[in-house]
Amino acid sequence: MGVILPPAPWRDRPGLAELIAVLGDARYVGGAVRDTLLGLAVSDVDLATPLEPVEVVRRLEAAGIRAVPTGIAHGTVTAVSQGAIVEVTTLRRDVATDGRHAVVAYTDSWHEDAARRDFTINALYADPGTGHIDDFFGGCDDLDARRVRFIGDPLRRIAEDHLRILRFFRFHARFGAEVDEAALAACVARANDLMALSRERVAAELLKLLVAPQAVAVVRLMVTNGILRPVLPEIEVSGVELLTALAEAESRAGVAPHPIRRLAALIPPADTEAVGARLKLSNVDRRRLAAARLGSGDEGKRALAYRAGMELAVDRLLLSGGDPSEIMDWLPPRLPISGGALVERGLQKGPAVATALKAVENRWVAEGFPDQPRLEEIADAVVSEQLEGAIIRQADDASSGRA
Repeated sequence: MGVILPPAPWRDRPGLAELIAVLGDARYVGGAVRDTLLGLAVSDVDLATPLEPVEVVRRLEAAGIRAVPTGIAHGTVTAVSQGAIVEVTTLRRDVATDGRHAVVAYTDSWHEDAARRDFTINALYADPGTGHIDDFFGGCDDLDARRVRFIGDPLRRIAEDHLRILRFFRFHARFGAEVDEAALAACVARANDLMALSRERVAAELLKLLVAPQAVAVVRLMVTNGILRPVLPEIEVSGVELLTALAEAESRAGVAPHPIRRLAALIPPADTEAVGARLKLSNVDRRRLAAARLGSGDEGKRALAYRAGMELAVDRLLLSGGDPSEIMDWLPPRLPISGGALVERGLQKGPAVATALKAVENRWVAEGFPDQPRLEEIADAVVSEQLEGAIIRQADDASSGRA
């Protein structure tokens, strides 16, 4: 009878049965099948069909199902049925590849479609009605063994799409046990191919990898074998050691891993701005990457959270060996006094007010954010000092004038 796809909540999503009925010949494919067999939660559902995209769109629209041509040039239509969002892709075979892009032709062969996919565990198709799984290349056995294995010759598969090098390590970090030696050898041999990829694609795969369950061990494997050197020569063994310590600190503190925080562990502080620009990270991520290794300062953890923000404070504490537990549930307050309150105390409007307000804030933070009465005392003292200083300066100016 073979392997049968077990029941799973996603299979009962509203609109999914209607969509399958409209398409007729369609099967679940890829991650939804793989993750269900592993007992993991499923978010995205993909369908494969021998119907060509034009026919897919025609059938969907005739049934009143929204059809979005998200990747129609490559055979993919996104169907929106009663809230269910499903990518429907026509069976394909590769006509030509150059390591970055593929020219495809449509086919009615499930085997041909499976043969163009990257790993055996991603080439599993399940009949929506019976649950029967078509497994052309031993993907179910590889899932049982927690083995990530290329379909066919690994060197050829990497030559077709260079990104498969990083995908291999990402999938191994998520699903793998023992590394497939043939796959590893091929990745080592073709590591320089990564230079032909856009840095956005490199960044997207790397950031996903960094939060996978076995990220630390896999990054160590990659660095030891020189996989990342062509695109990220800044990453050395010392960075892997810091990543190891960071992952342990995250676990102790109960903090979820974050890809930018983990990337910051790998990159020397002097290189973070250059790496962020090279990987074309967003401005927000580039700022976080550059600031994560600045240390925890000497004002205390709450002061750090107040000045840097909670997110960055957690990054900096974890990366510098500190424990963020005491600030995890703390809400940094806002300074409960304004410049107007200092003017009411006798300061003249102008730059002196901003200077005094900053001095009040610094003392308030240094004292651990005391209550309002103590803050009023701090404000009184700062204003008195400012006024006394102004009187002294005026006297000095008058004395200099007489001289």
